[in-house]
Amino acid sequence: MAESNHNIIRPQEGYQLDFASTSADICIGGGAAGVGKTFSLLLEPIRHKDVPGFGSVIFRRTNPQIRNEGGLWDTSEGLYNLLGANPKQSTLEWDFGQSKLKFSHLEHEKNIYDWQGSQIPFIGFDELTHFTKKMFFYLLTRNRSVCGVNPYVRATCNPDPDSWVAEFISWWIDQETGFAIPERRGVLRYLIVDGDNYIWGDSKEEVIEKGWHILEEVVNRSGIDPNEFVKSVTFIGGSIYDNKELLKENPAYLGNLLAQDKDVQAALLHSNWKVVLSDNDIYNYHSFLGMFNNVYDIPHDERYITADIALEGSDKFLIGCWYGRELMDASVIDKSNGKEVIDAIISMAKNHRVQNKHICYDNDGVGGFVEGFIQGAIPFHNGGTPLPNPELTREDPEFNKPEKYEHLKAQCYYRSGKNVDKGLYKINERVANMMYDDKMTIRQRFLHERKAIKKDKLDQDKKLCIIKKGEMKTKLNGQSPDLMDMFMMRERFDLGEKPDDVFVF
Repeated sequence: MAESNHNIIRPQEGYQLDFASTSADICIGGGAAGVGKTFSLLLEPIRHKDVPGFGSVIFRRTNPQIRNEGGLWDTSEGLYNLLGANPKQSTLEWDFGQSKLKFSHLEHEKNIYDWQGSQIPFIGFDELTHFTKKMFFYLLTRNRSVCGVNPYVRATCNPDPDSWVAEFISWWIDQETGFAIPERRGVLRYLIVDGDNYIWGDSKEEVIEKGWHILEEVVNRSGIDPNEFVKSVTFIGGSIYDNKELLKENPAYLGNLLAQDKDVQAALLHSNWKVVLSDNDIYNYHSFLGMFNNVYDIPHDERYITADIALEGSDKFLIGCWYGRELMDASVIDKSNGKEVIDAIISMAKNHRVQNKHICYDNDGVGGFVEGFIQGAIPFHNGGTPLPNPELTREDPEFNKPEKYEHLKAQCYYRSGKNVDKGLYKINERVANMMYDDKMTIRQRFLHERKAIKKDKLDQDKKLCIIKKGEMKTKLNGQSPDLMDMFMMRERFDLGEKPDDVFVF
């Protein structure tokens, strides 16, 4: 008899098996590079492939990420072809006969509404930290099933301490060390969502009791068991050492990780959730933290005010008062009209005896009206021509020429990043502990916004660039980096011509 040649598809012991075995409604698999997170995600549609009407959608943030070499589509071909599934590459779908799987993207937040009215028994997110919180929780409303399989969600990600995901899984992570707590790996917790807030508990009964004020009316009117409104959630971390197949087939992958610096190793090899990594960051993470932690004093030679102005809308109106390069006072105002903007700036200037010439305000958009009310203040034009480097002497060929940046905003961000790295900035402790909003202190908000300020590729004239405002907002779940804009404007006072002294207050 001829020997039968079978292909066995199964998860490996460790992370992959634990991820495949959990009963959680929502499981987030996060951890080191090379643990096999994408493979684990692609196993899920196979579990119910013979259930009539079972549908799966696995999301990546952009369409190219799905088709990238070695990405979702490539990996799925090596797996699903073994099962005789029918691929439809043009629409990124697999037909298993009784069930179907589709790969899709959510590049823009508006794309969530493409799924309005859908019923998706299984939803997967590859690299969850690339998606906004709104995207994730809206898609949860589409996680419904009439095929007999209880709807569920699986997501994967690498560590990103400034993401909304880090907050969501914080119970499973040691907040001092940044490492996953071993004894909490795979432990179920229970959740209902109240607007932007989470109500957590160790049992469904605890969550129902805590959230009864939310559930009472809908339970009474619908007659639905309150347990149906509670989701079970877990987090499962992993290590590359769990992936024996990868280490056997490609041992150089581990060598590549070991060749990285300590920060990269901490996140991608050891799965540390307290390290932020990007070569494109304008602000070095550890230097940025130093502004809050450094024990030495910095000179208080002059006093300045920077103001990032917003009227009615989602952006905040921010005023910062500087003693030298130390942020000594700040005001965060949600909604304001023109008179309130002027009054707030004048009040800050009076309280700290700041000269008009040392007030800089965002002159783009709604900020343009300030000039007529505070004579001598410096308007900041984000897209304006960069200013000369004041440190150059007349003998230098670049003396009195604009520095090679895309615009003034890019110039101030780059210079600000360099000076933070030199330890020339400080955030006063009182300011750091002020509340930015009802969820974050100013310190937390600074750290949150920091990661959105990134270098972009050089333009055609070889000028240094930063990423566009829209991309920054995407990284901040649709919000503007208002605090960082106010922060970088401090650099304007050390550039170019200054107006004659005018002291009003």
